Amino acid sequence: MLRADSTIDAGELYAVGNALGMSDQQVRLCVRRLIGDGQVTQEGRGRKAVLRATEALRRSVAPNVDYLRYMYAQDRGDAPWDGVWHLVAFAVPESVRHARDAMRDRIVHLGGAPIQGGLYVCANPWEARIAAAAAEFAVGEFITTMTSTDLRIGAVGTPRDLAARLWPLERLAAGQRRLALAAERHLDRLHAAEPLTPTEHLTIAVELAAEFDRATDPDPLLPPELLPSPWPGAAARELVARCWAELLKTRAGESIQLFEVYAEVLGEVAAGR
Repeated sequence: MLRADSTIDAGELYAVGNALGMSDQQVRLCVRRLIGDGQVTQEGRGRKAVLRATEALRRSVAPNVDYLRYMYAQDRGDAPWDGVWHLVAFAVPESVRHARDAMRDRIVHLGGAPIQGGLYVCANPWEARIAAAAAEFAVGEFITTMTSTDLRIGAVGTPRDLAARLWPLERLAAGQRRLALAAERHLDRLHAAEPLTPTEHLTIAVELAAEFDRATDPDPLLPPELLPSPWPGAAARELVARCWAELLKTRAGESIQLFEVYAEVLGEVAAGR
């Protein structure tokens, strides 16, 4: 619901909240919590108010455009795996436990899987992001990065077997299948004979983006060469792109940040570019 100028129209927010089954009181309590947490400020009252996001909130909700582009490049076969595993090891002292835990969380968020204590592996290049995270948490002196083309864990050495051992593929696949079902449901609504209202369009966008994040946030974006075939991820993301193409037909030029980002990335995908 965040617009390019960092504001949220409270009237639209209440309308979409109602469409998603929330009462005005529930929306109001959520807004109060956001204000109390210092994530937004409010100008005006009720549905006529304007909420303004803080810099921290803007950063936390901004979709990662590079991540989205890479995801769809893999689906198109434009980012083949080069056979290189990327590893990071760290031994951060107990005296900076908070930084150690934050670094571990960031490594996992970037697609890393634990091999053993303090050693993580990823199938995609991540050295620049690891270095940035290490600098952010001031633990650079405790971080070691390396690459390998002959990774083995016990008797497991083939790339697909390693991927199946290291990452929860079935859980990830279940999330992608759930995303596909949601996208199919939204496509049916978008193709219905009766035109949708602006609130209904926004509600679909919010639901679709939330389900997309739910499926892709834990996804390490393993190359197709490491995944079972068929893998549901590419098909689910294609359905999402088709949904956004339909949404953008009626919401072209929409100033909401979500539309701008997905128009840029998924609109290109749907257009076959």
